[in-house]
Amino acid sequence: MEEKSLRIYDTEKTFINKVTNKLSKLLIPTKVGINGIIITMKRNGLLKAYENYNANLRVDNEEKKAIATKKYEDAFTLYLEAIDKNIMDSVYKKVKNDLANEFEKNALSKYYLITGLKDSEYAEYKYRKQKYLLELDYENIRLNEKNKVLEKYKGFYCSKMETLYKGIIKHYSVKLTENLTPAEKADIYEKIFATLEEYIANIFPLKIINNDSKVYKELSEEYDKYEKYSVGKLDQAEMIEKNMILLGISRKLFTHSLPLVVAEQCYIKLLKDARALIVDTRIVKKREKAYDLLLNLIEEYNLKVLSTKVYWDKPEHRNEYKKFWSEYKELSNIKNKAQYKKQKEILFIVNDLKQVRKNENKYFKIIKFYKDKLVELGIMRKMPNRCVTKKGEFVKRKAVA
Repeated sequence: MEEKSLRIYDTEKTFINKVTNKLSKLLIPTKVGINGIIITMKRNGLLKAYENYNANLRVDNEEKKAIATKKYEDAFTLYLEAIDKNIMDSVYKKVKNDLANEFEKNALSKYYLITGLKDSEYAEYKYRKQKYLLELDYENIRLNEKNKVLEKYKGFYCSKMETLYKGIIKHYSVKLTENLTPAEKADIYEKIFATLEEYIANIFPLKIINNDSKVYKELSEEYDKYEKYSVGKLDQAEMIEKNMILLGISRKLFTHSLPLVVAEQCYIKLLKDARALIVDTRIVKKREKAYDLLLNLIEEYNLKVLSTKVYWDKPEHRNEYKKFWSEYKELSNIKNKAQYKKQKEILFIVNDLKQVRKNENKYFKIIKFYKDKLVELGIMRKMPNRCVTKKGEFVKRKAVA
């Protein structure tokens, strides 16, 4: 009796456990169906509330605006809760019972990565979870070929996703003002570039199709440049160039979320990366490619950041830039293309040489590279390093009393 009472059973093989597993597997499709119906209902309610909210934005009645806004926000909350519940009720159980497909497994994995941010980075968690839930439902609508629903949903989806991306980028911009280590700052820069790329790859194409504004038409050319770097494995120079394009687009789309001071820091980071790439590359062709990239970066940085800068920490820096800008504008008078290119290259190198000379110990390699370039361009002369020994005698002078 005692032996029998102390015997340990493998719960995976007991009859009750087997029955429970069988029942849960049978009930999962039903649960998925119920959750799908609830999500559809909440989505329809949200789209009606969103339509009403947009209609009331153009009305002068503040009370109506407030009511419409409140209804829209409540509908959005209920909609997200329905999707969230579906993940926990259906997707989680399907993965647990080994009934999930790859998409569902990846979805759950990503869900846990985002929820892991809750304790350490609550602001980022808040934005990323909303973004993730919206992406999940958008993908569900798209895969199920619900064209009518998709067309109706796109307007809300693009608008809300743009707000969420701006929130994430603003969060990173604020983080950069904190007392961070160089490694932590580098991590934030990478997150900014990755978030910008997510937006440009996933939301921007939808905005171009559904938006007739002048801004999106102007940026379509920049987007075409980005697309060249959106496929295949990129080398370091291509990665820098891709990030430069992303930053250029962000100056129009995320003006307030990515303030000028943060955009400036991002450009400075890319300039450092390009300089390091030049001095670390041994293959001449690749080094010249990196050099051309650096020249483009210098021009972008001066045109898209410094030319729009109002506040300068030091007046002398502002005066230096005024002088540079004046010389840059004068180049437009040069009609010969080859001469124009040469003079612009000289101006950029001389200007950047002034900047890196402020820290010669750190940038001695790129300083030497710039000097060699200026010799090639005929601006500097390389003096021969010679010494001559002459015959003579040392004469000891007598001390004068």
